[in-house]
Amino acid sequence: MHIGVVFPQTEIEPDAAAIGAYARGVEQLGYRHLLAYDHVLGADPVVHAPWTRPYDVNTVFQEVFVLFGYLAGITKLHLITGVLILPQRQTVLVAKQAAQVDVLTGGRLRLGVGIGWNTVEYEALGKTFRDRARREEEQIELLRRLWTEPSVSFAGEFDSVTGAGLNPLPVQRPIPIWIGGRSAPAYRRIGRLADGWIPEMEPGAEFDEARAHVDEAALRAGRDPSAVGMEARVPWTGDLGRFLDLVEQWRALGATHLSVNTMRAGLGGVDGHLEVLARLADELGLQR
Repeated sequence: MHIGVVFPQTEIEPDAAAIGAYARGVEQLGYRHLLAYDHVLGADPVVHAPWTRPYDVNTVFQEVFVLFGYLAGITKLHLITGVLILPQRQTVLVAKQAAQVDVLTGGRLRLGVGIGWNTVEYEALGKTFRDRARREEEQIELLRRLWTEPSVSFAGEFDSVTGAGLNPLPVQRPIPIWIGGRSAPAYRRIGRLADGWIPEMEPGAEFDEARAHVDEAALRAGRDPSAVGMEARVPWTGDLGRFLDLVEQWRALGATHLSVNTMRAGLGGVDGHLEVLARLADELGLQR
């Protein structure tokens, strides 16, 4: 099981020095990958009252592809979007940006995607919210073609490409696509289409039901369910016993990757996060 971190971007000063110190720090501690969340805009809670979502215009979010381009130059970490809100972005531009990151990292990108929940972002980015699931499925097909074919012609419901292609193509052909989500349709989409999935719950009855949907959809699509990777996330709450127990539960469930999430643990800036991650790296037996 490959162990990485969730980038706590909402709690780290938004400058290159702080971001670089954090990324270099987790790499030196033996963590293998960095997972970053994606939001382009934050909603103003005054304008959109009552606003009950966890993020708003006051929350810091780095643009993931620019962030990954920077990290590619200063670390050897594997990088994963967890998740990029794919249907609110232009498919061909995502293909280009992801391919560039994959080239700069030497093939260390996993593109985690999802359909999102923020109607404010969809409106501002000029995309419709109601058809986002259908659009994501078409986008995945087109992305894989753009990453593997030098010239693509594609006529879909949402995107059209006529005799055009990316240059450079990515190192990974295609780049692995992982899917997040917390609904039966999302689980079926994962089973049919994804190289891996990002569960948004802890082990237990909800996970068991979700996994049954994923496995069934994979089998119906003629795929081996065991070939679908799994990126678990374990939050740090200050309870070491609980943390280690969750890690072992995920390991027993067959998680191929796991990200340690120190956001919202009241750790302050870079030093606070790295101090806890150093302790957990020792507990997890990571090789520095």
